[in-house]
Amino acid sequence: MKTSTHELEAACREQLDRYFASHPDVALQQRAMMALRFLASDATMLVGKPEGWAAGIVYAVANLYRRACGVPGLLNSEFEAFFAVSMGTVRRRAAQVIEQTSI
Repeated sequence: MKTSTHELEAACREQLDRYFASHPDVALQQRAMMALRFLASDATMLVGKPEGWAAGIVYAVANLYRRACGVPGLLNSEFEAFFAVSMGTVRRRAAQVIEQTSI
């Protein structure tokens, strides 16, 4: 069964809400939600698992304007475990987020 962009956006939002409930950061959360809105505005962009997209969004916005070195306060292994995705997926999605948005 193919997931619609709207369903995938909602699932990503749930993943982001879950993350920020455990790791509160209002500014980071606002940037992440803005990035999700930009991505969801292009129906061809959000394809894949919401966990990967949510993790990529968090990673991308957490590393804005600096050399990518992970998410502050978490080891990469903890970040992978939280979203149940590999760092390879996280970095690939983060690159897509940065490429496709103007965050």
